[in-house]
Amino acid sequence: MSVSDIEATFRTKADAFGSLGATVKFDFSTEVLFVDGSKKPAVFSSEDEDADCTLSISADDLQAILNGELDPTMAFMTGRLKVKGSTAIAMQLAGILK
Repeated sequence: MSVSDIEATFRTKADAFGSLGATVKFDFSTEVLFVDGSKKPAVFSSEDEDADCTLSISADDLQAILNGELDPTMAFMTGRLKVKGSTAIAMQLAGILK
């Protein structure tokens, strides 16, 4: 799955992301997806901006999380998902991504 496919999936949850009250960046190594969840509905971009919480993960692993094939906690514990910044926001994201 491509980053644009992930963004399209996230756009269907724009209101949920907007309830975060924070900014989140998904870092896919070669591309980023920035979500401004301080706005309702959330605003998405490919800008590499500073965020309250940055999640470093492969697009395939994020897709597996979205499909329910990979538990976010397990991904974090095994190093497939790295969190920089607010872990509280990362915990809120787990509920949105399911």
